[in-house]
Amino acid sequence: NAADNLPLRKGDFLLVDMWSKRRTPHAVYDDITWTFFIDETVPAKYQKIFNVVRDGRDVAIKAVQSRYSSAEVLYGWQIDQEARRSITEAGYGQYFLHRTGHSIHEEVHGNGANIDNLETQDNRRLMARTCFSIEPGVYLKGSFGVRSEVDMYLAEKEAIVTGQPIQTEVIPILK
Repeated sequence: NAADNLPLRKGDFLLVDMWSKRRTPHAVYDDITWTFFIDETVPAKYQKIFNVVRDGRDVAIKAVQSRYSSAEVLYGWQIDQEARRSITEAGYGQYFLHRTGHSIHEEVHGNGANIDNLETQDNRRLMARTCFSIEPGVYLKGSFGVRSEVDMYLAEKEAIVTGQPIQTEVIPILK
């Protein structure tokens, strides 16, 4: 917890949210989140929650790719619902406290359509040549939280996950 200003130590769960862009005019951000455990192995409770979040993320990615490639009109709220349904069916819906994603452009949080049916129902269409995050999360109050974030770009006919590879499990740092 950054507010506590404590050094990292063995046994800590670590969530790292990273964003960057090139130092060129009109550069677009990338924004990803990965999780780590500071030890040689990852305890099952952390991997279990990561799996719930990862599955919600992957359901959202597949929904975007399937609908976009079939030329369906696609709205941010629809994708939020897909991730939220997956996490709710796994029993953790009440711990998914934020929207699934946000627009990304020259600002890390852009002005385009968000992947949101929680904070607001975003009825704006997801359009070609735009970028957004998919970042569901589960936050267990007083314990730990997991978020897995990837970015997607809508090319002319396909939805692309950028910044490969994407995280598939919690990474033990001392392995």
